[in-house]
Amino acid sequence: MARKKQEPEKKKISTDGIMGLVGSTTEQPISETLETNYMPYAMSVIVSRAIPEIDGFKPSHRKLLYTMYKMGLLSGGRTKSANIVGQTMRLNPHGDAAIYETMVRLAKGNETLLHPFVDSKGNFGKVYSRDMAYAASRYTEAKLDPICAELFRDIDSDTVDMVDNYDATMKEPALLPTTFPNVLVSANQGIAVGMASNICSFNLKEVCDTAIALMKNPDHDILETLPGPDFSTGAELLFDEAATREIYTTGRGSFKLRAKWHYVKDGNLIEITEIPYSTATEVIMDKVAELIKAGKIKEIADMRDETDLNGLKLTIDLKRGVDPDKLMQKLFRLTPLQDSFPCNFNILIAGMPRGMGVGEILEEWTAWRTDCVKRRIFFQVGKKEDRLHLLKGLERILLDIDKAIAIIRETELESEVVPNLMIGFGIDEIQANFVAEIKLRNINKEYILKQTEAISELEKEIDELRSTLNSPRKLRDVIIRELQQVSEKYAKPRKTEIIYDTADAAPEEEEEQVPDYPVTVFVSREGYLKKITAQSLRMSGEQKFKEGDRLSFSAEASNRAEILVFTDRFQCYKSRLSEFEDGKASQLGDYLPQKLGMESGENVVQVVLPGNYGGFALFFFENGKAAKVPLSAYETKTNRKKLTGAYCDKSPLKALLAMGTDDQVAVYSTDGRAVIFSTAQLLPKTTRNTQGVSVLSLKKKAVLSHALPLSASGITNQSRYRTRTLPSAGALLKEEDSPEKQITFEV
Repeated sequence: MARKKQEPEKKKISTDGIMGLVGSTTEQPISETLETNYMPYAMSVIVSRAIPEIDGFKPSHRKLLYTMYKMGLLSGGRTKSANIVGQTMRLNPHGDAAIYETMVRLAKGNETLLHPFVDSKGNFGKVYSRDMAYAASRYTEAKLDPICAELFRDIDSDTVDMVDNYDATMKEPALLPTTFPNVLVSANQGIAVGMASNICSFNLKEVCDTAIALMKNPDHDILETLPGPDFSTGAELLFDEAATREIYTTGRGSFKLRAKWHYVKDGNLIEITEIPYSTATEVIMDKVAELIKAGKIKEIADMRDETDLNGLKLTIDLKRGVDPDKLMQKLFRLTPLQDSFPCNFNILIAGMPRGMGVGEILEEWTAWRTDCVKRRIFFQVGKKEDRLHLLKGLERILLDIDKAIAIIRETELESEVVPNLMIGFGIDEIQANFVAEIKLRNINKEYILKQTEAISELEKEIDELRSTLNSPRKLRDVIIRELQQVSEKYAKPRKTEIIYDTADAAPEEEEEQVPDYPVTVFVSREGYLKKITAQSLRMSGEQKFKEGDRLSFSAEASNRAEILVFTDRFQCYKSRLSEFEDGKASQLGDYLPQKLGMESGENVVQVVLPGNYGGFALFFFENGKAAKVPLSAYETKTNRKKLTGAYCDKSPLKALLAMGTDDQVAVYSTDGRAVIFSTAQLLPKTTRNTQGVSVLSLKKKAVLSHALPLSASGITNQSRYRTRTLPSAGALLKEEDSPEKQITFEV
């Protein structure tokens, strides 16, 4: 036992039922377990599953497409998807469901990609629908789309490495020799262990033009030829030059997208025909329904999904007199009809994940494609040299065909024909074998002359190929020519419209269209809040509270004012008074823990009206410390409803005072002492969860009990307790300053 206490970093692993040794155990350091068990798993997920490589594919995509290519589905007809899935299992040892789901996302019918690689027939679901399920693989059919010819061009010319499959029974390509930067054309998302990748799609023609421009001029401004991403679901891109350049440089950031819509005057309705790539129709419908139920949207009479074979369509019926433009601005602000696409261009380069910008990705692709072209030319040179070598041997035979025939006829043993030809004409074994295999009908001068005439042409072609290999400019021209061919053959018009003038396009974070009027807020000790109008307050009688409950806080405010609700779990909940119904004195009010969705057992400590967030909050803790935190620390630009770490959790909170300006406060301890000081003596802290500074020197077993503004303390002999130095032990309370005469705040 003593040894275990000295080595807490080790864990005990039971091998019962594993090794068959009942009761035997072994100890292994956690660091060793992570290194030998977890790290290989993590690297496998990163390298072999989740992160795409420079050809734009993950291994699952590559294995599926290569299987379809070997099945002859590039030029042939469609076959059942189940057949493709079964064949792919020879390369991909996963379940059929995972393989089929991969094919669904590559299919034309699913509309995930701008340029689908699978020409599908049947129901493959839709990328813009969460609930529209795809049909089973036995019902659908598929083949390769014609653009796949650009993925496999010259794959049999040693352009890429071929590696063993998982059981070493066949070969598969490590990468596909794509003739265009598919890594930027096809959208790709993956979540690995400790890292992720999210690559948006760009227009094929724009990507090819950009790659060509960068090869010609490395200082080319990418934004001139690649204005922004292009998504298969269309929609509108709200152009932000600074954000776009940031993404193009670092590979990180986000693009803002919003739905396309038009107003139909005859039916007084709005039709939404394109939505952001990052959302789904059901998500939008659910959010709108939630807003209608909450009373935040009152302009909509009905909303329905009318998506059919003609494409996506969401229809919104408007109430009479509703301005469609204002409603859509409101929906853009409150629903995923306007959404952001987060970018994280994380790509595997030589087996290592790297986050790169667009320029760096195209640079890496160009270098990789150059290597593919070099390997193809090497392969072609080798084939042509082999052919040239055979023809030169045939040329030797031309000198004396009769001699060649005589050698073959006079050789008794078949095995000696080739050696005798080698000796007779001074040719090598490969050339001699070629000559020996010539058909009898072709042993004539005319045939041999025709064959040998190609020698000079072959030599010229080999010289040209070698010249290309040795010239970076010629290699670049080959890649540019292939990019231009792909662009001309497969380019499509841009689907996502770019909105450059975003001043009116972006929805403003404007105040909700709710009436603003003066109200009085009442908060009870148990956390009930009542918002009462001035008229109702004048007509009401005594405030009603739950039995055993009483008033803790009251203040005058406006209906649009924000409130901060601090809890005993060191959290702060933000809300607006407009979200609470107007109440009456005779009602209990809204129970804040339930209204704000607090955690089970979480209780309200104090409610603060921050106004314009110009003041500060004073936190007094049981250990005698106080923290002065500016209210601006709780101001958020987004609509966050909960702030964790709202104040220090090192000691129980005993009092919270919100103050607009510095003033005098009185602090009390449980041993009957008090101290008065100015809040100006405390320096404001920038962090919300600061421990603060000591203000009260506590005797043994004494703690800080509560704190009050001096004006509310009831202390008459103030000079007795006032101090200019902190911390202070304070002075014993006199009878006339006793707590019985004061309103205390307890937590």
